[in-house]
Amino acid sequence: MPDDFRKALETFPNQYPKRDYTIEIVCPEFTSVCPKTGQPDFGTLTITYTPDAKCVELKSLKLYLQQFRNEGIYYETATNRILDDLVAVIQPRRMKLVAAFTPRGGITTSVTTELVAERSKGGTP
Repeated sequence: MPDDFRKALETFPNQYPKRDYTIEIVCPEFTSVCPKTGQPDFGTLTITYTPDAKCVELKSLKLYLQQFRNEGIYYETATNRILDDLVAVIQPRRMKLVAAFTPRGGITTSVTTELVAERSKGGTP
């Protein structure tokens, strides 16, 4: 998988860096490709995070996620890769990603991954 996927992600300054608040982003049209069968996978991503100094810009997030459309990747790998990329770029105080995939062969899969970072200098105790 290309390492430059995260280059598509852009940020903007958090206007309330001393306040804890939650941002929830729902992406109902996530697509990737099963590396074993070559069949498309569809899912809904729910990204919940508490920003520190930066927030993710939504159009760039959409363009970032579209890069997975032709990528052969397992659910678990995609979910953890997206979390890792978002954390690397926006460095949130905490972040949770739930990837709920549509049924395949009568089986529904949901993958949850989470990061709780140490308090940053800009945050409140």
